[in-house]
Amino acid sequence: MYAMQYEITLPADYDMGIIRRRVETFGDRTDEFEGLGVKAYLVQDQANGAVVNQYAPFYLWNEGAGMGRFLWGGGFFSGICKSFGRPIVRHWTGVEALAGAEVDQPAVAATKNLWQLPAEVDPAGPVADALDGLKRTVELPGVHSSAIAVDPARWELVHFTLWSGEPGIMPGTRYQVLHLSTPGTKDLFR
Repeated sequence: MYAMQYEITLPADYDMGIIRRRVETFGDRTDEFEGLGVKAYLVQDQANGAVVNQYAPFYLWNEGAGMGRFLWGGGFFSGICKSFGRPIVRHWTGVEALAGAEVDQPAVAATKNLWQLPAEVDPAGPVADALDGLKRTVELPGVHSSAIAVDPARWELVHFTLWSGEPGIMPGTRYQVLHLSTPGTKDLFR
């Protein structure tokens, strides 16, 4: 598994309806994308209390080849580049993805929590702790699914969770889910 995200921060006066229409029009194009586990079409909207206006899709890939086809195979990421310029694409090596009790319900919100692994610490300990946290997270009410992954170049851990309702008091960045493509969840949530 690989996790991936690009964030397109938009001006404060940007009409977020443009992003919503874009997702309504093109979101289903990834509903059967080979190699993709999950794509969450995410936004932060200042009109809804967010600090920024942002389009920030988050992906969980079952295979690196699918991620590559999406990024440089033409027709998918090319559309983002044409509309917004080429954003930086963050990616993490997957540790684990688990389904929550609400995996069969529509996801309406997401949270993303990032933290740096201390330089002087063997990553095995913090990653094991994150796995324990992941198992506790999927037991919470309203959890659709959750995953953790690590960027070993930066030694940064990401904990991403999809919710069937409002996440309540959870740390990290909050997003609204506009569409969820789930072509490979059978392989993702084993």
